[in-house]
Amino acid sequence: MKQTQLNLRASLFTAALLALPIGQALAMDHSEYAAGKSRIEDAYKADKAGCKSLSGNGKDVCMEEAKAKEKVAKAELEHDYTGKESDWVKVLKTRAETTYDVAKERCDDQAGNNKDVCVKEAKAAKESALADAKASKKIHDARADAADQKRDADYKVATEKCDALAGDAKSSCIAQAKANFGKS
Repeated sequence: MKQTQLNLRASLFTAALLALPIGQALAMDHSEYAAGKSRIEDAYKADKAGCKSLSGNGKDVCMEEAKAKEKVAKAELEHDYTGKESDWVKVLKTRAETTYDVAKERCDDQAGNNKDVCVKEAKAAKESALADAKASKKIHDARADAADQKRDADYKVATEKCDALAGDAKSSCIAQAKANFGKS
C-alpha cells in the first residue's frame, strides 16, 4: 500500500510541475472564455453519458472522474481568463481535492483494513498536494517581494547617479529613472 501512496503523491507532484507553464498563460477574451465554458460543459455531459453503461462502484468512479475533470477544467479556464496567480493556486487546490475524491471513490471497491488504508493514503496525498499549492503561493509572493526590493534598490542607484547632475539634466535624469522603475 505504501507504493500506491508514493505513486499517487508522485503523480500529483508531477502534474503540478508539468502544469506550471500553464500558470503563465496569457489572459483570454470573454468570447473565448464563454466558448471554453461551453466546451467543458459538453465534455462533462459526454463523460457522464459514457458512465451510464457501467454499474456499481465502477459507475461511481466514472462519475467522480467526470466531475473531477469538469472542475479542474473550469478552474484552469478561470485562470486562463484572468491570468491571476490566485486562480492558479485554485487550480492546484482543485486538482488536489478532485484527485482525492476520485481516489476515495476507488477505495470503495475494498473492504476492512485495506479500505481504511486506501482512504488514509488518498487523504495523505491530498494534504501533500494542498501543502504544495500553499508553498507555490508563498514562493510566488516571495519572488514578487524580491522583485520589488530589487527594483527599489536599482531606482535608488539611478537617482544617486542623477545627483551628480544639475538643472534640467538632473530633472530629466530623475524623470527617466522614475519611468524606468515604475515610480511616480
